[in-house]
Amino acid sequence: MAPDPNTATDPRRRIPRTDVLLADTRLGPARDRLGDDAVKRAVQFAQGQARAGAIDVERVLDAALAALPDAATTLRPVFNATGVVLHTNLGRAPLSSAAVEALVSAAGYVDVEFDIATGARARRGRGTLDALRAAVPAAGDVHVVNNGAAALVLVATALAADREILISRSEMVEIGDGFRIHELLCSTGARLREVGTTNRTHLRDYADAIGPKTGFILKVHPSNFRIEGFTASVGVAELATLRVPVIADIGSGLLRPDPRLPEEPDAATWLAAGATIVTASGDKLLGGPQAGLVLGDADTVTRLRRHPLARALRVDKLTLAALEATLRGPATPTAAFLAADDTTLHTRCAAVAEALESAGVPAEVVPSSGAVGGGAAPGQDLPGWAVRLPEHLAQVLRRGVPCVVTRVEKGHCLLDLRCIPATADATVQGAVIAAARTSEQPCT
Repeated sequence: MAPDPNTATDPRRRIPRTDVLLADTRLGPARDRLGDDAVKRAVQFAQGQARAGAIDVERVLDAALAALPDAATTLRPVFNATGVVLHTNLGRAPLSSAAVEALVSAAGYVDVEFDIATGARARRGRGTLDALRAAVPAAGDVHVVNNGAAALVLVATALAADREILISRSEMVEIGDGFRIHELLCSTGARLREVGTTNRTHLRDYADAIGPKTGFILKVHPSNFRIEGFTASVGVAELATLRVPVIADIGSGLLRPDPRLPEEPDAATWLAAGATIVTASGDKLLGGPQAGLVLGDADTVTRLRRHPLARALRVDKLTLAALEATLRGPATPTAAFLAADDTTLHTRCAAVAEALESAGVPAEVVPSSGAVGGGAAPGQDLPGWAVRLPEHLAQVLRRGVPCVVTRVEKGHCLLDLRCIPATADATVQGAVIAAARTSEQPCT
């Protein structure tokens, strides 16, 4: 039973006051790093523990230090052991070291809209735009907004408000979190005119639908699904013959052809085929930060950039810095993970499995098909390997420190190393051993 607080000998009367604890020099670094509010919450939590009798009053400060968060954000770093390269729920593309360095450098004052030579105002993000033009020479001009959906909203608002957008019924897609392309476009004041059927659309369907109210033809890459069998669709080159602006949304952000993804459209190819504007995402196959890319005809891009909505959709200095470093810098983690060598993955998995078995954790190397993710290359497997573990470890690993997110499949926990840097194998291995030892269920 807890001591009576009215008793003079009650140890809770000796709990240090909040102001006394906050003034302790051992909390100084935490206040500088996390802020006063976060430190005060940790102190009050520790005081509450002492009042409840869960800890001795002499340990209040130690308990406060232990209760401090690792960072001043609730976002938690995770190891992606799912085998899905562009995992939307885990933030899609991890940034390259060059992009991270550029982002940190841009966190202070930078010349984002300032010409250092003249002291006058300059075009926002000019270095990033130059890098994007260099990456896609087929584009007459480029523009960047805050995500792929924003790129389509800007195009539809500027070119088709109170007008019609022609779109094939087979491209009326819904992607993650209930996002539907037709609802997005209709929100701009444009009207959609569906052509063709669910499985077959021909050039004549578009030609017959063109009228004085046509704003543009929209070609949408289906991204996260495929229609197979008795099908027909119209390519950008054919659509461009109709002498109506063709807006092509490739979605995934592939700027140039990639032989590893033969069925994935890219911006350079669709622009060369005659697309007026190509829109794409920056945080998918490009491997950069979340952004919407607008590439194509110079006059049309200028019109979009000058539209009032463009100001509401513009990106901040951090995105501009990370995107430029992604375009100019070394190969991204996304590219490395997509190109992961099958033999190397097997060797890494075998080494981890052997170490786990030596520590008493049942582990076996098994074939594992990864995925591109992010709505890119639907149906394309990425052959590889994984370490098969007891299923209950998946939950323990998610809740542990570090957090390791695995894949549960057919009653097993699969630890896929494709998206984990080789330098982190030992850390992940240690997390599995710790999870097995703290798990309530025996590893048998």
